[in-house]
Amino acid sequence: MRKYLAEMIGTMVLVLMGCGSAVFAGNAAGEVSAGVGTLGVALAFGLSVVAMAYTIGNISGCHINPAITLGVWLSGKMTNRDAIGYMIFQIIGAIIGSLVLLLLVSTGGHSGPTMTGANTFDPGETAQAFIAEAVFTFIFVLVVLGSTDEKRGAGNFAGLAIGLSLVLIHIVCIPITGTSVNPARSIGPALMEGGQALAQLWLFIVAPFVGAAFSSLVWRTIGGGKTKDK
Repeated sequence: MRKYLAEMIGTMVLVLMGCGSAVFAGNAAGEVSAGVGTLGVALAFGLSVVAMAYTIGNISGCHINPAITLGVWLSGKMTNRDAIGYMIFQIIGAIIGSLVLLLLVSTGGHSGPTMTGANTFDPGETAQAFIAEAVFTFIFVLVVLGSTDEKRGAGNFAGLAIGLSLVLIHIVCIPITGTSVNPARSIGPALMEGGQALAQLWLFIVAPFVGAAFSSLVWRTIGGGKTKDK
C-alpha cells in the first residue's frame, strides 16, 4: 500500500504543480508577456518529476504516469497486481490535484485560460494530436526504461534525466495538445472541466498507451528485458 500511496501523492504533485503553472502562470490570463510561457510550464512539469523522483523513487519507483507503468509492466519489471494498483492510485492522485486547482480557481481572483490545465486540441487536428502524444510518450517512456535500467541505467541521475526529457517534450508539444504523455494527468483535469476536454479524453489515454507499448518493445529489443512475475 505504501507504493500505491506514494504514486497517488506523486501524481497529485505533478498535476498540481505542472497544470497549476499553466492555469495561474502560463499565460497570466492570456497575456504571454506577463506569464512564464511555454518554457516555464515545461520546467514546472519537469521539475515536479525530478522532485518526486528523489522523494518517492525509493518507495515506488516514481512512475506517476500510467503510460510509464504500462511500459514497465510490458517490459516484465512489475507484477500485474502492482501495475493495476499503480494506475488506479495515479488517477486518484490526478483527480485530487485537479480538484485542488479547481477549488483555487473557484475561490480566488487568479486564473488562466483553463480551470485545471486540461488537454485539448483544435477540431480537425485529431491525427496530429494522436501522432504527437504517441511519439512523445514513446520517447519519454524509452528514457524512463533506459535511465532506470539496473545494468545500463543512469543510477542516481535517472530522476534528472527523466525530468529534463519531460521538459524537452513539453517545449515541443505544448502548442499541439498542451502535452499530456500521461493519461492520469489528462483524466483528472478533464473530469473537472468537462466539455471539449472530456470529449477528447480518449485520445490522451489511447495515444500515450500506444507510445508506451512501442517503447517497451523497442527497449526489450535494444536493452533486453526480464521475465515478468506472475
